[in-house]
This record gives sequence, structure tokens and C-alpha cells, in this order.
Amino acid sequence: MTLLTGRSHTYGPNYWTGKYPDQPSKGAGRISAAAWRWRFLLCAAMFTLSASVVAAPRVATDIAPVHSLVAMVMKDIGQPQLVIQRGASPHSYSLRPSEAAALEDAEVVFWTSSQLTPWLERALENLSGDARRVELVQTEGTVRHEFREAIEFSQPQEPAVDRHEHADHDHDHDHDHSHEGIDPHAWLDPLNAQNWITVIANTLAQTDPANAAAYRSNANEARERLSTLIAEVDTELEPVRNDAFIVFHDAYQYFEKRFELNGVGAIALSDATDPSPARIAAIRRIVEHHDVRCVFAEPQFNPALVTTVLNGTDAGTGVLDPLGSDIPEGIGFYPALLQDLSSSLADCLRDNA
Repeated sequence: MTLLTGRSHTYGPNYWTGKYPDQPSKGAGRISAAAWRWRFLLCAAMFTLSASVVAAPRVATDIAPVHSLVAMVMKDIGQPQLVIQRGASPHSYSLRPSEAAALEDAEVVFWTSSQLTPWLERALENLSGDARRVELVQTEGTVRHEFREAIEFSQPQEPAVDRHEHADHDHDHDHDHSHEGIDPHAWLDPLNAQNWITVIANTLAQTDPANAAAYRSNANEARERLSTLIAEVDTELEPVRNDAFIVFHDAYQYFEKRFELNGVGAIALSDATDPSPARIAAIRRIVEHHDVRCVFAEPQFNPALVTTVLNGTDAGTGVLDPLGSDIPEGIGFYPALLQDLSSSLADCLRDNA
């Protein structure tokens, strides 16, 4: 039989049916059983994929460093919500309606400690009663340090201030608040951050089993990234390890102890309550007696107190921010925070040697 060609295809009988292309066959317009099966499998696969995305749990976090660690674990799966905005002090904070809604909507809440945000504990009870709440400082494997109440931190040098003098003259103000218990600034020890990444991954894997493998894979990647960063920070701080410095408020002992730094005092206590005149006078004596190279301010607090401490001394000044107010939130926040602390310390101590 001669085949006719025309338009864009060849005319002739179909090899399997014996019909010409324009000749309708019996059952034309119907979808075969095989086609139905393929369509069903395709739809099922698309539904499963969509369900996996929708099933990612709603997660809220308190501060930007914790938000960053959770974001690392949830990479390509979901996005945690940050409750306390960058630049604000977590010690006292008023929730916005949108932030309260994030807590109320959350299935999982990762927060640092009731010592850091005592007001948040009450908010969680009221807004997140059914959520899985993880207080990271209390998790197994976390390195914890007690609050430091002494004006001068424990150092091998002869103390510049008698501890009994502090007790007699500084008691009325500084002891109006309870400073007993665990210092909550534990995120500044990167080994704690690595431990918390494991806790976060395990918690999310239990909450969202469909993505458990992805959470744990992300956690492994994040821990390796922090291991590299720890080595880099240790190298940068090595030349200034023994240089004395003063911080604005006692938020840095986890960082100091991890990298064996010589912080000798803090203008304010760990909860950032205003220091008494007696405490400021004692800090000035520490600056003079210990050849303090730098006194560090913080962007969240009054810089005039640092000026008062520095007045008449040879010490330089720098800025440390334990909450990374100027760092964009997200996966890269926590590594950038450690790098920023390390560089600020190293630069100021080196420049004022």
C-alpha cells in the first residue's frame, strides 16, 4: 500500500489497529487502564511530596542565635519563627501581637532558659500549652556555668578589690535581684551549640518523622561547620589570650572559658541590671591595677557607663554584642556571631597592646 504524506505526519493505517489516523476506533475518547494507573501513581507521588512540605512542623524560637541553629537543622524543610527581635534585650521584652501569635501557633518551641527570659516562661504557659517546649540550657550534655557575682573575676593576679569591701558597699543594689543559679548565656560556647543542634534534630525528627533523615543530615553538616569555625576562632584569639579586658555585662564567660580568655570583670551583672556607683568605682580600680587593654560596650545598653569607667585610663574601647544585632538572621547568623565576637576582641586587644 502506498503511504500518503502531508502536513507534518505520515498518513497510513496504524500498524497495531489497522485504522487510519482520521478514522475513529471503537472506544475512542476513553483512557486505557494503563494510562489510569500512570495518572494515579503520578498524582499519589505529587500528593506525598506536598504532604511532606505541609507536614513540616511550625517552630518558634526565642533569640536569634537559637533561631540560627534551628534554621540550620530545618534547611530545605521549613523556616522557624523568631520571637525576640534582633537588637532587643531578652532580659525584658514586650511581645508584639504577631510574636504572640507565633508562640500560640507553634508545635515546637526552642528557647534558651528561664534565667534569660523569665517573662517568656509565663507566656509559653499561656500561649503554647500544647506545644513541645525545649529549654536548651537544661538539656543533657550542655556545659553550664554558675552566675559570677564577684566584681572581679577569678584570676591568678592579686585581687584589686577586697571581696568583703564589695559585700559591705555594693550589697544594697546588686543583691536586690537573685543572681543564683545557671548563667543562661550558654550559646556563646560553640560546643553547647553543637550539642543543641543534636537536640534540635532529634526533637524535630520525633515531631516530623517523614523528614527525620533530612534533619539529621542537616545537623551533621552544621556540626562540621562549627568544628571548622571553632578552630579558626581559636587561632585568631591565640595572640591575645592573656590580655585583660572588661565587658559591659557578664554575658561572656562561656566564650571566655571555651577559648581561655582573660576577662577580668564586668560593669553590670549577668542580668544587665544597672550597676551601683560602688561597683563602677571598683571596676575602675580593676582597670588600673590589671593593665586592662579594652573595655567593651554593648549596643543594647547605655554607653555612658563605659565612658565613666574609661575616663582617665589608658584602656581602649570596643563593642561586643552577644546577640548579634547587626547580623542578618538565618542559617549564617550563628557562625557570623562567633566570628564577630572573635574579631572584635582580637582587634581591640591587639590595637591597644
